[in-house]
Amino acid sequence: MGIILDQSFKNMMVTYIGFAIGAINVLILYPHFFEPKYYGLITYLLSASTLVWPIMGFGVHNTIIKFYTSYKNEEDKNALLTLAILLPLAVGAVIGIISYLFQQQILNYFDSNTLVRPYVWLILVIAIAVAYFEVFFAWSKLKLKSVFGNFMKEVFHRLFVTIFLILFYYNIIDISLFIYLLTGVYVLRTLIIKLYAYWLLPPKLRFQFPQNKIQVFKYSFLIIIAGSIATALLDLDKVMIEHYLPIEEVSVYGIAVYIASVIAVPSRAMHQITLPITAQYLNHKEFDKLKDLYQKSSINLLVVSGLIFLLIVINVEDLYALIPEEYQIEFSIIVLLSLNKLYDNLLGNSNSILFNSDYYQMVLFSGIIIVILALILNIVLIPLYGIYGAAIATFIAFALYNTIKLGIVYWKFNMQPITLGTFKVLGFVTVLGAVFYLIPLKFNPIVDILIRSSVIGLIYLAGTYYFNFSADINRLLKKLC
Repeated sequence: MGIILDQSFKNMMVTYIGFAIGAINVLILYPHFFEPKYYGLITYLLSASTLVWPIMGFGVHNTIIKFYTSYKNEEDKNALLTLAILLPLAVGAVIGIISYLFQQQILNYFDSNTLVRPYVWLILVIAIAVAYFEVFFAWSKLKLKSVFGNFMKEVFHRLFVTIFLILFYYNIIDISLFIYLLTGVYVLRTLIIKLYAYWLLPPKLRFQFPQNKIQVFKYSFLIIIAGSIATALLDLDKVMIEHYLPIEEVSVYGIAVYIASVIAVPSRAMHQITLPITAQYLNHKEFDKLKDLYQKSSINLLVVSGLIFLLIVINVEDLYALIPEEYQIEFSIIVLLSLNKLYDNLLGNSNSILFNSDYYQMVLFSGIIIVILALILNIVLIPLYGIYGAAIATFIAFALYNTIKLGIVYWKFNMQPITLGTFKVLGFVTVLGAVFYLIPLKFNPIVDILIRSSVIGLIYLAGTYYFNFSADINRLLKKLC
């Protein structure tokens, strides 16, 4: 776990810097500088592009990770990387032509929401930029280098958003220019990560298919479905809210999603480095190492994310006291969304195992059913319960999907991440959460947050070390202290 912990820690620090900047944007600047309808517009455009980009990328960002280390000769490796450059371009061109031919029908979908119509075409631009960013980020991971790419993914664009929000506040730019500049930043970061990837692993174009081209294309096609499933589960609720409710509700729900997504940071950070290592273990049939990585990644992520979950749950009411009233949301919605993210962390590197194995088709089939279920639940629950219905739908869909993934790994690899330490951590989190949520503080919201966070942070770290939930984290605590 040496290189994994090292890069995971660096990635986590980078990601938290990005999320801290994002928190300033999402919780302070956007709500105070933008009307809810404009904030909802930005949230919708980014969510819609998130639903589209996996199709643009045609799954090649996962394909090069899975197959690159399996090739023995440079010709196949270069052919695979050449394919990774050209395939998203071809897919994007086809989707662009189709979008142009049916542009009127697409615009008619937004007849009830004229605010979105002028910017619909930017969804395609952002989607292409994100798709290529993921391709070149995966390219850099082939050399086990993920920190710079993670900086570009988590920090770079958020810094520019902060600048653009300040410019908007002082009337230097308007909402239209803000949106175009935001789109430009996504394009710029793709160009930068491309240069970095080429520096690490210079491309040697080979206009031939690798020898196992059928397997490569089959995997890439199925990864499109996988990526679409993952992004649909993440952003379907926000897109459905735009369809059934005023666009202002998208911004209200989006803030809650962002707060909960902070819990996913450890998983995102560790995934950047465990993905290529998991693929290597699978390609070389090193299942003992894979099981060890599986269980260690699960407990390490659960310990770290458990603390973040606690800090959110005990501070969320004070946090919302700092946000304009029109963005307020029910406490239970935050809890539901946060529990989803906590469950994600418990899975460890399950996703890396499944999507780099021969059993990814089972996950895709299950995922399709889950997305259909999520769609039906959103259609039924949003008109009945508003954004609370969207949270319920998302919670049910994610819980089922994660449980299915755990079951498949256990069935096919005879390994699972849950140990006695898992129950100890969950019990510790539950007890601390119940105790501190019931302790009232009536100072200034910022003071309350600082006091609670400091006290619970110290108790949690002391408990983690005393009960030895994770040997890896204990070594890291000793090193830091």
